[in-house]
Amino acid sequence: MDMNATPADALVPTLHRLRASWLAHRPDYAQRQDDLKRLRAGLKDRLEPMVKAISADFGHRSRHESMLGEGMTVFGEIDHMLSHLKSWMKPQRRSAGWRMWPARAEVRYVPLGVVGVIAPWNYPVNLALTPLATAIAAGNHVYLKPSEHTPRTSEFLRELLADVFPEDRVAVALGGADVGGAFAGLPFDHLLFTGSTAVGRKVMASAALNLTPVTLELGGKSPVFIGEDAPFAKAVTRIVTGKLYNAGQTCIAPDYALVPLARRDEFVEAVRTEVRSRYAQLDANPDYTHIVNEGQYRRLRGLLDDARERGLDVMTLVEPKDAARAETERLLAPALVLDPGDDSKIMQEEIFGPILPVKTYGSADEAIAYINGHDRPLAFYCFSNDKAETEKMLANIVAGGVCVNETLFHNVCNDLPFGGVGASGMGHYHGREGFLTFSKIMPVLHQAKMPLSDRVKPPYRGLANLVVRLFAR
Repeated sequence: MDMNATPADALVPTLHRLRASWLAHRPDYAQRQDDLKRLRAGLKDRLEPMVKAISADFGHRSRHESMLGEGMTVFGEIDHMLSHLKSWMKPQRRSAGWRMWPARAEVRYVPLGVVGVIAPWNYPVNLALTPLATAIAAGNHVYLKPSEHTPRTSEFLRELLADVFPEDRVAVALGGADVGGAFAGLPFDHLLFTGSTAVGRKVMASAALNLTPVTLELGGKSPVFIGEDAPFAKAVTRIVTGKLYNAGQTCIAPDYALVPLARRDEFVEAVRTEVRSRYAQLDANPDYTHIVNEGQYRRLRGLLDDARERGLDVMTLVEPKDAARAETERLLAPALVLDPGDDSKIMQEEIFGPILPVKTYGSADEAIAYINGHDRPLAFYCFSNDKAETEKMLANIVAGGVCVNETLFHNVCNDLPFGGVGASGMGHYHGREGFLTFSKIMPVLHQAKMPLSDRVKPPYRGLANLVVRLFAR
């Protein structure tokens, strides 16, 4: 055993194997289609083991949320790729311009080579397999680093992918933060990272040493704007769904709500009623997901403790009957925090849990100014029946993605790109945009047999002089 070996030393041979195989045989359309179909079939055959592995990692994860958030979402993305891949791969004719006549031009979409994917823990299958499948569709080989915080699911992914793909086409690196740091520093042809903004900065810095292009899917505080005339019943139902799905451990979960001052109490009561109608009791509730690990649980409890210490009104919406068991099982009750200031911890970091701060505003302009005074969010949710108000919001707020009178579901639309902006990320994937992300958009000029350009050379006299004068107009 080499005592001086580093995590990178163990990773590099696998990267070389993937790249050598890709150079020897770049996947054509038939192989890409076959790979996607076998991946879909392999996951479909293992849905129950997937659900059990994720639930074991979380302490408890709602089966239905795993089936929808992991299984359905991955199947939807793969099906969309299978339907459109042939058209995406076709070269696209472009104009060469009259100065280049009679040449012709086109754009080709060629695979990059080996794509690295660093996946997070909150949707450990979806956020590993969706970018992996997209990179495969674009004709690449893939090296996946799943999260160390969901070890059972990471092992599930390793076994699944080993059964579906040869080891020189898709590989999996297991390990902790040291392995993840070394992985980010490998000379990939493209690297996709999903995770926190803080870690995203480190990943980008590591990738920069190799000039590896990166797609960063980060997070941040995604606001919900509730207009004066918003249909509160529908709005609250959809906001609660977005906030409590996966116990709020979703990068595009509504992070805080901006509510008209005059309707704050109405909103709070409507949320309380909606939550209690779904979770009459929390203890041993199969539909309510637990917090993934002790570190995340303590962080969320710390946000609530800080709010209480500041004298803020913290409302627990459903109390577990057995508090000691809830603590042991990392069962965090849904809660509201009313009117927190920006100095409170809960407004300084992405919450990533079942806690919703409620802030009030006096006008739409005030709400816009507040949102624009902070980092650009990964998602923005606008609830309004006023078309002019909605358009005003869309015209003045820049976010990674938007839902109008809904939450979360823009992420399920396979033909919409997904990606952040600023502190919430860079680049896109899903659908055609994902195919483009993992492709080189290669311009090609086909010169004619007897182009006029052959005559444009020194000495610039006669026809050459005339052509130069014509072209430079």
